[in-house]
Amino acid sequence: MTEEYCPHHQDGDQLVKRIAIAIVGLLIVCAIVVLLVWAILHPSKPRFLLQDVTIYAFNLSTAPHLLTSNLQITLAARNPNSRIGISYRKLDIFASYRNQQITLPTLLPTTYQGHRDFTIWSPFLYGNDVPVAPFLQAGLSADMNGGLVMLDIKVFGHVKWKVGSWISRRYQINVHCPAYISFSDRIKGFQVGSAMKYQLLQTCRVDISL
Repeated sequence: MTEEYCPHHQDGDQLVKRIAIAIVGLLIVCAIVVLLVWAILHPSKPRFLLQDVTIYAFNLSTAPHLLTSNLQITLAARNPNSRIGISYRKLDIFASYRNQQITLPTLLPTTYQGHRDFTIWSPFLYGNDVPVAPFLQAGLSADMNGGLVMLDIKVFGHVKWKVGSWISRRYQINVHCPAYISFSDRIKGFQVGSAMKYQLLQTCRVDISL
């Protein structure tokens, strides 16, 4: 027995193939357009500036090795792009000393920056009785006695780029801001109540990754 010829079945197969080819072609065109837009606009990384640090407490105890550091910082971020917006999401900021975190992370508010826009945050960072390793305690004690301590203000979170109605995938952003705190030269700091405020205007390093 021979198989009967069914033109309707063949027409259905051809229609499915055409639809699949059209969908694949549309996806390829969309991908090419996105890549071209991305290559032409070439988004630049945001720029961060640590403007100042106000120290309310910075006390080191030796037995046990505990550090209390309470401070407020002023951090500015600028979008240098003229055609691309930047959305900041889930940004955590904290202070560290020689790669050891010495304050709890503070969550910055979700922020959108338009073209060439800038944002200023002034969060408080708290670290009460934070245990430090003995070798870090010795190094910090020596730095404080020497009159200069370098802290690292770090920001970790996510960013998305926005061009018109198109929004990119999520990218990781890491920001490192060195903060040089003087414990001997009062010219660099001035009294604010019981706290000491240091004007730094320190440029930060910004890394963007997948």
